[in-house]
Amino acid sequence: MPDGYSISDPKYVVYQTLEDDLSDTVKPRLIAAGADCSKIAYIVDEESPLTLEDSRIEMAIKKTNARLFILDPLQAYVSQHTDMFSAGRIRQQLQSLSNIAAKYKCAVVIIGHMNKANGEKNLYRGLGTIDIAAIARSVLMIARDKADSSLRYMFPVKSSLAPEGSMIAFTLEGQKGIRWIGRCDMDSDIVPEINSSKRKQELAVETISNMLEYRDVRSIEMLRKLKIMGISESTINIAKKQLGVMSYRSGGSWFWHLNDKSSDDDKNS
Repeated sequence: MPDGYSISDPKYVVYQTLEDDLSDTVKPRLIAAGADCSKIAYIVDEESPLTLEDSRIEMAIKKTNARLFILDPLQAYVSQHTDMFSAGRIRQQLQSLSNIAAKYKCAVVIIGHMNKANGEKNLYRGLGTIDIAAIARSVLMIARDKADSSLRYMFPVKSSLAPEGSMIAFTLEGQKGIRWIGRCDMDSDIVPEINSSKRKQELAVETISNMLEYRDVRSIEMLRKLKIMGISESTINIAKKQLGVMSYRSGGSWFWHLNDKSSDDDKNS
């Protein structure tokens, strides 16, 4: 752990992510950190994308007796019919996840993207309704050092169950993953930098591919989801062109269609 504490009895972890490739990024970093990968589980969701309301989350935690469930990022697992800025709907889904965590004594870590607004309190920087941060017992933020791109700072912006801890520095280098440096004195009001445009483009391509893999999706739903993830319109257009996504109109709405997934006749089914 960051404070040097060593876990003598590792437990099972369910690690659900759309941010990084499991084989070339996630697993090498786990190995570098000394993880026992036989205790790391992942819900295979290629045929049916996972959402916060998916019963497979409880099934996976129960089956593995996991003590930690990680979701990365939150925005990618919100159901298509849920508005990230709808306080009641988001709170309902997160409360359901909280109930599962309490039932199986499993900690939940959710990673989310930040908005681009400046001048806001850090607690309000998360994308979507403030209820996302409100229901969490602890909120940590990551900031990058402007002088050293490999250096990061993790600091608390909310701590409901314990006193706020100190800011902790760490490095993040390719497949080597995280290396903890330790506590440091720094202004916790620093504004974290937004991901590079290249990283945003990769995220856009991955998200669009996943959403269009098995069915066409309304344009308004696609754009809302991508913009909630902090992806600009220009980056969306680049990703859309890169994937060869086509648009068509049906039933009064515009849809996105991934050309190589099925025949054009499927659009009218």
